[in-house]
Amino acid sequence: MAEITEAKKAAPAVGKEIPTVYDPHAVEAKWYKIWEESGYFHAEVDKDKPPFCIVIPPPNITGELHLGHAMDETMQDILIRWKRMQGYNTTWIPGMDHAGIATQARVEEHLRQTEGKSRYDLGREKFVERVWEWKEEYGGRILHQLRRLGVSCDWDRERFTMDEGCSRAVREVFVELYNKGLIYQGDYIINWCPRCRTALSDIEVEHKDTAGNLWHIKYPLADGSGEYLVVATTRPETMLGDTAVAVNPKDERYQHLVGKKCILPLMEREIPIIADDYVDMEFGTGVVKITPAHDPNDFEVGQRHNLESILVLDGDAKVTEAGGKYHGMDRYEARKAIIRDLEAQGLLEKIEEHQHAVGACTRCDHTVEPILSKQWFVKMKPLA
Repeated sequence: MAEITEAKKAAPAVGKEIPTVYDPHAVEAKWYKIWEESGYFHAEVDKDKPPFCIVIPPPNITGELHLGHAMDETMQDILIRWKRMQGYNTTWIPGMDHAGIATQARVEEHLRQTEGKSRYDLGREKFVERVWEWKEEYGGRILHQLRRLGVSCDWDRERFTMDEGCSRAVREVFVELYNKGLIYQGDYIINWCPRCRTALSDIEVEHKDTAGNLWHIKYPLADGSGEYLVVATTRPETMLGDTAVAVNPKDERYQHLVGKKCILPLMEREIPIIADDYVDMEFGTGVVKITPAHDPNDFEVGQRHNLESILVLDGDAKVTEAGGKYHGMDRYEARKAIIRDLEAQGLLEKIEEHQHAVGACTRCDHTVEPILSKQWFVKMKPLA
């Protein structure tokens, strides 16, 4: 009866002129206001009705809704309205997601474009204030768009993923999973963005075919025989952290060298020559430098052969103290210096042009650096 009463109130009075042009925006806004103020989408506990609840996949506050959101919310709206008509006590909980580093990147971009400033210029507290201002602007816009879509959400239960209730739930679940042994810390190779200064998931890294070089470097044997192995690499700056060179155990060219040692150029330390099936005999020279702290495949090889992991690039992609005289150099500056020094010592055999995939941060487009880092991980198999 309430619906009929409200409809009568909203209907044009008898004799009132009917608009000659239909204005969907005005009509939709009028009816949605009636729906919302009348509490048609709000639910209270009703033990006489079976419950049916949907939590909206919260859209990120990085921008506005797009057609994908419209399609998704429409399907949810169809489902919740259908269940409501079937007599269920329905609740559709709306909300938004803070989106973490993605929102930070958008706010930083906005700062650069509008004020020519970085987050470091503002300082932590002021930058966080700007992020909240962004949330109010774009979060409000998203909520307005959802209403424009006509979704039958229970707005009294609106949530944001940084609300205290949500944050408390995350902390409680984290502790619970940790106590069950499902969350643990470990040293693993992660995708690190030196620009955003954060670890990235694999899905946050875009691999682009890039024209580069393949540097062929001589690694002299440690026995003083004058022999050497030639290692081909696309990242000579990471050689500072090499702890072995590897060959394929089936490669007859190098079988007699397995177990011996060679000298790491520029660092003048002995490293072992090992055999591992990971090495592709057909790529480059068939000899691979192993840098466990800066390559995921090398890390796995290092685990199998108990090799030391030496971190030679820090969070800013600058050479650490472990890099000797190159300490403090940016990775690309160090690359140039290393190539110059190798040439000067006669240890650079040749340079080949090489097309290869390079990972870039999807948020700032800077080249991602694989780095060994202590991170938290979740054991997925027991949860599957």
